[in-house]
Amino acid sequence: MPSSLVFPPGFRFGTSTSAFQIEGATDADGRGVSIWDVFAAEPGRVLRGDSPAVGIDHYHRYAEDVALLAQLGVQDYRFSFAWPRILPTGRGTVERRGLDFYDRLIDALLTAGINPVPTLYHWDLPLALQEAGGWMARETAEAFADYASLLGEHFADRVTDWLTLNEMSVHTLYGHGLSEHAPGLGLELAALPAAHYQLLAHGLAVQRLRAAGAQRIGVANQHFPVIPASDDDADLIAAHVFADLTNWTFGDPILRGVYPSDEIAGGILQLTGMSPEQLAADLRVISEPLDIYGVNYYEPTRIGAPQADRDSSGVLEVDIPEGLPFAAVPIEGVERTDFGWSIVPSGLGDILRQLRERYPELPPIIITENGASFSDGPGADGRVRDQRRIRFLDAHLRALSDEMAAGANVVGYYVWSIIDNFEWAAGFSERFGLVHVDLDTLVRTPKDSYYWYRDLIAAQSPARSV
Repeated sequence: MPSSLVFPPGFRFGTSTSAFQIEGATDADGRGVSIWDVFAAEPGRVLRGDSPAVGIDHYHRYAEDVALLAQLGVQDYRFSFAWPRILPTGRGTVERRGLDFYDRLIDALLTAGINPVPTLYHWDLPLALQEAGGWMARETAEAFADYASLLGEHFADRVTDWLTLNEMSVHTLYGHGLSEHAPGLGLELAALPAAHYQLLAHGLAVQRLRAAGAQRIGVANQHFPVIPASDDDADLIAAHVFADLTNWTFGDPILRGVYPSDEIAGGILQLTGMSPEQLAADLRVISEPLDIYGVNYYEPTRIGAPQADRDSSGVLEVDIPEGLPFAAVPIEGVERTDFGWSIVPSGLGDILRQLRERYPELPPIIITENGASFSDGPGADGRVRDQRRIRFLDAHLRALSDEMAAGANVVGYYVWSIIDNFEWAAGFSERFGLVHVDLDTLVRTPKDSYYWYRDLIAAQSPARSV
């Protein structure tokens, strides 16, 4: 049954994906090696040893996937360019066959009446750049700026909306601070330079895209409420530090031109060897004005202090060798996805409110990712009855609608994801898609949630513009 939700004219509905998670064809047409190719090939890194080499083969089946998007009725489709498919070593010689693929994809989207919203970087750094220092080196930000110029000059005649990087906080924490994602460095708080150089890459890319004629530019940052585990001072401090490191280290430099604390700014200075003058100059670049601001929301996080830190002063030290000064604590009394993530729709409204209060000059927001993993597959009749996903999406859209009524300037909402995909270290064990994929045959089957979302979109006002 169609939802009773109504959004204002001009509101954009879409879905999101990323190149590495759906394209497959990792050795096709001159594509270079990425950090995730290497990470996924190492035993024990990816659950069950799942390989992204074929993935769901979007590279060869993009026309079928665009047809599914068209039937869904979305206005926008957010995808990402694979940096190593276009520049196999991250810079230098361009692989024309890579550009040709995205030409075909973008032209197919436009022919179908769908607005392409590409992300320049969704974690698939070319291996050659990683071997030269990766995001721990300023040179990677400079290489990214050149890559942004190339993409802007080639696609700005057809692409209106651009996003620079996806979830810098997750890439920094899980791939650099911890070892759960590529490149698996496990540097703990010494990973702060990776945060700074991704932010610098963002600012440089905004400049280059503008010079190439891009019309609307934004970024996709993950944001979520951080809940202290208790009223104990140690837990309050740990939650505050965690919020600074995850939410505000990636929001404040972009939207305010500063880091959220002197300790974080000092840690970046210490670990990079930059002068305060150089940091200030970088922050001016990082805070280039944006046209849109992407928010990825999945769940809140409850944070407490590690037991060993409960008698500490609460001062953030960037070179702590014994571990990070916070620990995740389960949220009790809530439903969970099959991935174990808490389902808290009100958290979407909470974080939008925090963003509005913190950033008076906040650009219009697009919810660039929101979705859930549920493992429902086809029944005997071939139908995928994923009612839990429908309830999840309906509840989050209602929370969004309420917050918009309270003043949040949100102009779009994208479901993660249009189709089941490679979920990083979880491999293919988690299913986020509106469309089910049989991993043996790669047959696509729209789920009940697909038809629910289609009907929701169709019920909205037709007065929308690209």
